[in-house]
Amino acid sequence: MFQKSLSYFKKLNPIAAERTKEILAINPTVIPERIDSTTAKVTVYEFNAQVFTEHLFNSTKSCQRFTNSNTTQWINIEGINKQEVEKICTQFNIHYLVAEDILSIGQRPKTDEINNHLFCLLHMLYFNETTIALETEQISIVLGSHYVISFQEDALRDVFNGLREKMKTASTKLRQSGADYLCYALIDCIVDNYFIVMEKLGDKIELLEEEIIRSPTTKSLAKINQLRKELIVLKRNIAPVRELVNGFIKSESNLLSDNITKYFKDVYDHVIQANDLVENYRDMMITMQDLYINQVNLRMNEVMKVMTIVTCLLAPATVIGGIFGMNFEIIPYLHNRYGFFIAVGLMLLIPVWMIYVFRKRGWF
Repeated sequence: MFQKSLSYFKKLNPIAAERTKEILAINPTVIPERIDSTTAKVTVYEFNAQVFTEHLFNSTKSCQRFTNSNTTQWINIEGINKQEVEKICTQFNIHYLVAEDILSIGQRPKTDEINNHLFCLLHMLYFNETTIALETEQISIVLGSHYVISFQEDALRDVFNGLREKMKTASTKLRQSGADYLCYALIDCIVDNYFIVMEKLGDKIELLEEEIIRSPTTKSLAKINQLRKELIVLKRNIAPVRELVNGFIKSESNLLSDNITKYFKDVYDHVIQANDLVENYRDMMITMQDLYINQVNLRMNEVMKVMTIVTCLLAPATVIGGIFGMNFEIIPYLHNRYGFFIAVGLMLLIPVWMIYVFRKRGWF
């Protein structure tokens, strides 16, 4: 039982220094080392309006035959391995600077156009219900003439299951379009998932707000601190995506068809909406922190009010007891047979009269 309580307080540490260090410890002058994935799962979706095939490989070496094809390919690599990344970049003539960005850690979302390729890097977001924390996964997307190559860090999860289902239906816009639309669809899935994550985070904020209004405790302060830090992660990963999508809109690359701009403008609107929602959550957390302080102060005032009333009611008894407790030979009613009862009666009647006066004046 003690260990369970201790782990709970560790999870809701008001200081949470380790989480702060994890969020803020990004230094672009120090290149962090990526631990290569031991296994790389390569999935190739090859399709056009008539056909759809799915290929599974254990190495990028098998992707060589997709460099020249009349169909559209989505080459999805799950698990970042330096050798595999460099190998497929060589096969598709992708610039080495792009390969470095793919292998990097903690990159800011961005877009580049190098060697007849459009490259973008952003983060997929997940909400961990157990730790009440946001988890990020860096994804790199390379758009070529008839293919899209995506590089994911985690081989166990992503947000593209709905997109995979659409690929299997011949009548969908995805099957009727080219690689540029596929690139848009991937980015759109990532951005749409931001709202799912924010909805879960918003539920936690609403529950916390109710808790603070009803019965604020030190645990409430710890939760405020924790959610405030998760909003920092949310803001850092969503805000730069606006520039990323804007890069596609303003791009004059031949890889993007003329009618694809309207789709990226739709994503741009979603990113702006997500940014506004993050700002709203941020304002809510500031308001919630003020609400917590006000509730604590109100609670303290109520305690002080009760203690003051009790002190005031006991003051007459203290005065009377002090007077009759003085060491003088002659004190009125000292030897009176009813003196004790008179003193006790005054000690009771005066507080009752004080309560009547306090109530009449509306002090409590």
